[in-house]
Amino acid sequence: MTDRRSLLRRTAALAAAATAALVLTACGGDAGSAAPGHSGHPGDPDRGTGAGAAPSAGHTGHNAQDVTFAQQMIPHHRQAVAMAALAPSRAKSQQVKDLAARIRKAQGPEITTLTGWLRAWGASVPDADSSAMTDMPGMDHSGSGHSAPSASGAAGTTGMPGMMSDAEMSGLAKASGDAFDRAFLRMMVGHHEGALDMARTEQAKGAYGPATALAKSIVASQSAEIAGMKKTLGER
Repeated sequence: MTDRRSLLRRTAALAAAATAALVLTACGGDAGSAAPGHSGHPGDPDRGTGAGAAPSAGHTGHNAQDVTFAQQMIPHHRQAVAMAALAPSRAKSQQVKDLAARIRKAQGPEITTLTGWLRAWGASVPDADSSAMTDMPGMDHSGSGHSAPSASGAAGTTGMPGMMSDAEMSGLAKASGDAFDRAFLRMMVGHHEGALDMARTEQAKGAYGPATALAKSIVASQSAEIAGMKKTLGER
């Protein structure tokens, strides 16, 4: 009887050990099956959007065009926001003030998004100093006429599509009333048209899904704003 009880105890112990080994093997298999580099942290451009979420196809990876788009659009947006910030105290038209408020509301958060992408990619973020704008990678220094005309009809001098020169920005800051409204609308039309050029290039050549989606959104929203501004200018 004693031998039989001993045999039963040994059999039970062996069964328990085998079960534990199977559990450990299963856990190890789950850990090793996770895709490398995709821990699902929200806000990381090359990872999923939630804890443990798998990245969706087309939203992983980025290329040099995506970096260029972000690095160019940040200073471009900053200048638009700076122009819009003048409107509350200098514009006469409520229509211009409302447009300026929409521009600030839309482009401020986009600057934050673009900056986050660049930092996550290990790429440089443009300095806030406007003097550094002409040194950004991928900018056009050829003087080939891509810069938008200013309110006076002269081409911008920074080399980036649609960017205004320091002199043009200074002139806008000194204007007020109807003169400000006209200058603001003319300059912002050119500025938006430059943004469309960059956004369409990103749509055609970019690889990072959120960046091409942002470019598509910019094309849609700023095209509509251009149409509205041109209509307002035609009525003046």
